[in-house]
Amino acid sequence: MDIIGVGTYQYTIVQWVFFFYFYCLFGWVFESTYVSMKKRRFVNRGFMRGPFLPLYGSGGIMMLLVSAPFQDNLLLVYIAGCIGATALEYITGVIMEALFKVRYWDYSNQPFNFQGHICLGSSLAWGALTVFMTQFLHKPVEQFVLSIPMEILSPITFLLTLIIVADFSLSFKAAMDIRDILIKMEKAKEEVERMSKRLDVMIAIANDEMENWKQEQGEKWDVLKMDMEDRFENLKEAISERQGGRLENIKEEMLELREKYHINKEMTHQLKSFIDFYKRDMLLGNPMMASRKFKEALEELKEAVSEKKNKK
Repeated sequence: MDIIGVGTYQYTIVQWVFFFYFYCLFGWVFESTYVSMKKRRFVNRGFMRGPFLPLYGSGGIMMLLVSAPFQDNLLLVYIAGCIGATALEYITGVIMEALFKVRYWDYSNQPFNFQGHICLGSSLAWGALTVFMTQFLHKPVEQFVLSIPMEILSPITFLLTLIIVADFSLSFKAAMDIRDILIKMEKAKEEVERMSKRLDVMIAIANDEMENWKQEQGEKWDVLKMDMEDRFENLKEAISERQGGRLENIKEEMLELREKYHINKEMTHQLKSFIDFYKRDMLLGNPMMASRKFKEALEELKEAVSEKKNKK
């Protein structure tokens, strides 16, 4: 089998792929342990639901490649790791946000961050991880992998490939579904805002029509500006106390708006309930998940998932 070599790293394609899977697993153990300790509960960290973090797998291979020419100089290994891993993290973050409309990690609250995708602290940590991996971790891992006969390593790698591809495919679909849910929730929110503004106008018109009549009755009229149901009840009361003129037209529009509002509300409820295992674990497993455009919708979705989990 052909050897693909970079510096002192001389491996077959199967061995390179197995190393990728190993560091995917290592990254999952590292991240899940850290986040679970921080949250004081188990967190299945990452984009995929299985014990694999592709960013760490890609990062592990990248660290081997960029540090290969500098194995005799730890400072250059560190610098290469900082630059290479930071570039990988930034590119991955930008692509994922463009695809899924959310960030699966966000450094916006960290000092010296760039667009929230990368930050100085993370970059320095990547450099330290590169030194640790190339000088300590990879050597025993390399010995272990090279000791496995290709007749055994090949089928194991093939089986892992099937599992990881299936997991990634389901995770990708779940991420796209979450994106679609957020878009629909945002549209529903915008529709409610439009209805709210129209109701305020209708309430103002109804009150202008009734102002003189109300003064004659010696009653005080307060326009409630709370939630949508308050607005509907406010307008209904105004119309019921006096019929005729423009109020009849307003009554018909109010009934139509109220029907649309309840349909919109039910649709939003159904969207938040449309959460299966993959989507639920994806939201729970990425506590740093954030979105600039769909911030409120994402927070509502996270709350709905947390409530659903706590009820079980």
